[in-house]
Order: sequence, then C-alpha cells, then structure tokens
Amino acid sequence: MNLQKLPRGVGTLSLVFIVFFCTSGGPYTTETLIHSVGPGLGLLMLLLVPIVWSVPEVLIVGELASMLPEEGGYYRWVDRAFGRFWAFQNGWLTWMYSLVDMAIYPVLFNQYLRYFIPGLDARLEWILSLAVIWGATWINLRGSVRVGRVSVIAGSFVMLGFLAMSFASIPRIAHIPWQPFASEDRQGLGGLAIGISIALWNYIGWDNPSTVQGEVKDASRSYPRALAWALPLVTLGYFVPLLTALGASDWTAWTEGGWPQIAASAAGTVGRWIAIWIALGGMASALALFNALLLSYSRIPFVLASDGLLPGALARLDARGTPRNAVIVSAVCYSFFALFAFGKLIIADVLLYSLALFLEFGALLQLRKSEPSLRGAFRIPLGRGDVAFLAALPMIVLLGVIGISFRNGEYGLPALMGATVAIAAGPVIYRLARRHAIDQTG
Repeated sequence: MNLQKLPRGVGTLSLVFIVFFCTSGGPYTTETLIHSVGPGLGLLMLLLVPIVWSVPEVLIVGELASMLPEEGGYYRWVDRAFGRFWAFQNGWLTWMYSLVDMAIYPVLFNQYLRYFIPGLDARLEWILSLAVIWGATWINLRGSVRVGRVSVIAGSFVMLGFLAMSFASIPRIAHIPWQPFASEDRQGLGGLAIGISIALWNYIGWDNPSTVQGEVKDASRSYPRALAWALPLVTLGYFVPLLTALGASDWTAWTEGGWPQIAASAAGTVGRWIAIWIALGGMASALALFNALLLSYSRIPFVLASDGLLPGALARLDARGTPRNAVIVSAVCYSFFALFAFGKLIIADVLLYSLALFLEFGALLQLRKSEPSLRGAFRIPLGRGDVAFLAALPMIVLLGVIGISFRNGEYGLPALMGATVAIAAGPVIYRLARRHAIDQTG
C-alpha cells in the first residue's frame, strides 16, 4: 500500500545528475590515482575500467531497470529471480559498503574547505561533517524531486568549473600528458591494487538510483536513457580535465584533495579564480554525492520494512510521499560511522559492491531463462550466452583485484577480512529478521 503512494516526479534530466552523483561527482579523487600510479597508467586505468566494467554494468542494469521499474530497484530484481534470502543478502551487502562509502564524503567536503580555512580543528571537522550529513538529510526529507534539482545545479557548477580550467590550460600545455607512463615509486602489485580500486571506485554505482524507480516518471524508459547520458558525461568529466592539467602542470606535485592547486598551476593568469571555483565545487560535490546516495541507500531499509524484514515504522511515508523514518535512521547510522577513518577500506568497498552487483547480473540471466517474455522498453540485443560473457568481464577484473590485494598486508588483507565478516553476517541477520517477522505475524 505504501509503495502505491510514492509520487513519480523525477524526470530524465534530474535522473541523469542523480546517476552522476551516485557514480562520480566529478574528477575529485582522480588526482590521488595519478599521484599513486603515474600519468600514463592512471589514464589507462580510467580508460579500460569503463570498457570492461561500466559498459557491461550499464547495459545489464539498464535492461533490469527497464524490465522491473519498481521501488527498491536491485533488491526487487534479485528477489524476483532468486527469492527473498538472496534479495536480503543483496540489500545487506549494499548497506555494508554504504557505511564505508558514506563516511568518505563529509571528509571530502572538509578537504576542500581547507583551501579557504587551512587550520581546521579536528572537532570542528566532525561538526562540519555532521552539518553535511544533516544538510543532505534535510534536502532528502523534502522529497526525491528536490534531490534531483539540487543534483542538476551542483553537477552543472562542478563540471563548468573543470571545463573552464581545461580551456584555460590548453595554451599552457608543454608536454605529453601521459608521460611518464608509471610512477617510479609506485608500491609494486599492492600499489597497483590500490590504483585499480580507486579507478573502479570512480566508476561504480550505476545501479544505485534504481532503488528510487518508484519515484521516476516513465521509469522503464527514463533509467536506460539516464544511463546512456551519464556514462559519457562521467568518462569525459575525468579525461578532459586530467589531460589538460597533466600537460600544463607538474603531476609529481599533485596531492590528495589538490585540484584547486592543480588548477592554479595549470590555468595561468585566471588560475586563482578557477581554483576558488573548483574548491567550492569540491564542497558542492561532496554534499551532492552524500545527498544523492542518501536518497538511494535509504530506500533499502524502506523496502525491507515493506517486506516485513525490518520494523514497520521504516516503511511509513510522510505527506510528501517520502520515507521519512528510513531517511532519518540512515542519516543517524552515517553520522556515527563518520567518526571513523575508512581510507584503508576502499578495497572492501569495491569488493562488497561487486558481490552485490554480481547477484544483479545473475538475476538478469535467471530472469531471461525463467521469464523470457518479461521485457521493458530497453533490452540488450544479445542472447543469454552473450550476456553471460558480458557479465563475466567485470568479474575477471574483480578477481584480479582480489588476487593482487592479498599481496598488500597494509591495505588488502584488513579490507578483505572486513569484507569477509560483513558477508558472513548476512545470513545470520536474515534469520533474525525472518524470526522477528514470524513473531510479529504469529
């Protein structure tokens, strides 16, 4: 009953920018990739990842979203294909990696605020992190349409800033952007694993906004269209600023959160003003990333509660048709986890996301077999065997990252251990949720 009251007010343009912020948010963090592995290797990773990872994901997610345009998105797809147990595991893995993921964006906000206020106190940083979290929560409580509008404004501001930097940098290009190919002090295979994980992290999330499909106009057509626009927007949004900035500045001086300084160095006489624009854009991007992802992630406890697997209060809608309680509880959880530093767990973030994604890939293969007549406005023009090959490409990348990660004791092993604990807890939590549901109905 609750699901029928959801207002379908999000249009295609808003959805494009919601997808943009659920996946990218602009070139921020790519400077860390370049500094870690070198210009040529970093650019190559950012070129290969969308080919072997994002294109298969976008196609598969596009078909599933078009086939089953329901609130809950990927949770509903897995439920339809494999049943409630595996759907719960999919939702659980999503929530686990969201705890790591969402702790990053308030930190990113403070990172760019330091461009204006260098000496931020640690306690003040945490207060500002809470301000980001609850500012985004206030926007979310006003509904998905408002989240979409904020995403369009913030996305335009961010991308125009980097476009201005790119144009200003072109006359100052003095060397080939992709040379040298690799950094001399790159930390072997372990450093390569971190580099690949950063590149993957900059391209994951195409399925995240599917959880809000019950609030999208003509969702069966709008979601595939939004993906078709967002993928080139994200890819070009990385490559154009990186190519021009690498050619017009010294990449060895790049540091984490250093895009304003990079812009000041690369853009010449207007560099100072563009640096201010990009620093403000970094703050806007961090807020918009948290805002769009809160919209997406909060719908998981909402649909789980609708299915009786979480307390029924989380399934209630307010007068605007917003799952207010699910949004607030999500924000409280993220406020707590914002206290912790998760920088070394980015590999776990990618791993947990990938496992959830493979359940979704499997759902498409199963639905094509069990319900061949189930179709939406978009369908991959390939047979089931070819779709299976398409789904295998990202899996090969993931297995490679896991294998390399075992060689890095500082980053890889702790992240993999954390991911293993989260995965093992899923079935236990499901049994407890089912027992609670039975007790409630009994």
